[in-house]
Amino acid sequence: MIRKKAVIIGSGIGGIACGIRLQSLGFDTTIVEKLDTPGGRALVHKAEGFVFDMGPTVLTVPHFIEELFAVEQDKAMLGEPDFPEAILDESKRIKEGISGGPSTSKYVEIRPILPFYRIYFDDGTHFDYDCDPENTRRQIAKLAPEDVEGYDRFHAAAKRIFDRGFIELGYTYFGSVATMMKVVPDLFKLNAVRSLFSFIKLYFKSDKMRRVFSYETLLIGGNPQKVPAIYAMIHFVEKTWGVHFAMGGTGKLIEGFAKKFEDLGGSILYGVEVKKINVEKINGKSTATGITLESGVVLDADVVVSNSDYANTYLRLIDAKYRKLNRDSVVKLRKQSMSLVVIYFGFTRSDNDPPLQHHNIILGPRYEELLTDIFERKILADDFSQYLHLPTITDPSLAPEGHHAAYTLIPVPNNLSKIDWQEKGDQFVDKVLASLETQGHIPDLRKRIVYQKYITPEYFENTLNAYAGNGFGVEPVLIQSAFFRPHNRSEDITNLYLVGQGTQPGGGTPSVMMSAKMTARVIAKDYKIADDIVNGVPKPEHATA
Repeated sequence: MIRKKAVIIGSGIGGIACGIRLQSLGFDTTIVEKLDTPGGRALVHKAEGFVFDMGPTVLTVPHFIEELFAVEQDKAMLGEPDFPEAILDESKRIKEGISGGPSTSKYVEIRPILPFYRIYFDDGTHFDYDCDPENTRRQIAKLAPEDVEGYDRFHAAAKRIFDRGFIELGYTYFGSVATMMKVVPDLFKLNAVRSLFSFIKLYFKSDKMRRVFSYETLLIGGNPQKVPAIYAMIHFVEKTWGVHFAMGGTGKLIEGFAKKFEDLGGSILYGVEVKKINVEKINGKSTATGITLESGVVLDADVVVSNSDYANTYLRLIDAKYRKLNRDSVVKLRKQSMSLVVIYFGFTRSDNDPPLQHHNIILGPRYEELLTDIFERKILADDFSQYLHLPTITDPSLAPEGHHAAYTLIPVPNNLSKIDWQEKGDQFVDKVLASLETQGHIPDLRKRIVYQKYITPEYFENTLNAYAGNGFGVEPVLIQSAFFRPHNRSEDITNLYLVGQGTQPGGGTPSVMMSAKMTARVIAKDYKIADDIVNGVPKPEHATA
């Protein structure tokens, strides 16, 4: 029997997760990666004894990770319950060992982090965000007593959105207008289509609490003033399953996924860039037949999956004559998420340092106006907010003895801003590091730094092939969500599929893993093997003699 072939462009979390599932479905699957290591936006940078995750560091819904590591040959688990009772029942969740479950522990060690985040306000106060409603109420009572009652109402509203939007609809593939229209009444009933920030204002009066319960969408590239209120579910996703860390860094999780994929028989080619997706007219339809590498080598395939940036896929890899719906004008009209400046630095420890946490959100003096500067005006403001990641609090092995490895991430406009980062970069970075000193977070930081590197939107555009240097793909505004988000099955080209943050359901590590499962399900359906997935037996027509 000759197995069908699948080729996946890009080894980000979405690409590897999809590869694991396709390999288990019976495809001979090859992942091609431009860089010399896997990970995509989740690359790792190592220098002078320091280990830095370059991208995502917040892991939620560890069940998704456990499920991927539990996949077996000829058992893709696409027909299993997406949210089994063991992870929905709070009394069972810990007993079942979902955080670092038995399959996960064969590849990587995952630990829960508490608090999830320490959020610093510009006046020097802070808020520890965790999954304990009583602790949350105590902190609100201290910082904004007028919002305690509002929190209870918000908590109930967020749970309703979580139950419907994540548990019931999270894996819904909106491939047609009809699928979208079925859920629209529910979304209106839940008040989930208005902007998140306006939704938050219904429950909280103080600026501090409005910021605490809306900033999280920035971690998936969304402006709280523009994303739909369905993203209030993030609060409950974290509350339900916690925030976790892979010991050794997220890079260790990527290594584990790559090892799992190879254990199933898949292969990854590193250091090879894709020149184009090959398309031919077959039975009157534009059909993907494989890819051509920059070297000229052709890899034929029955299925092509792109984990590359959505805009990069259509604008650079596919001849315009094969694109009807995803024309240049359509692709370029889609709003791209903001970009990032990320500063990686190693510094000496001090017993007198303030008690920073693993995840720290340091909010600047402005909030709404700063968001407008970043997303709409696309200007580099004088002030900024930042996410300071200090993983050596949890895992000292990421730095030489007596040192911390850290990164601080600052949302900035994408490259449609025309900001000259060659001119602005060094000065901006120094300003950010100085702020960590003057605000008292890391005293005398610049004197204690022994290693430093930073990336700007240029890195996202030139190294990661992200259109306009976007940090998170297509911006998750209402008119770019669900059916209106790029589809996981190409509307233009048969046998071409997309996966990752630029497609449905959206950005963030859990959503990217969900995207991989959704794409695999669509492929299984197209190849008429969906009916037998539960039993783990591919149908005969999946292979040809």
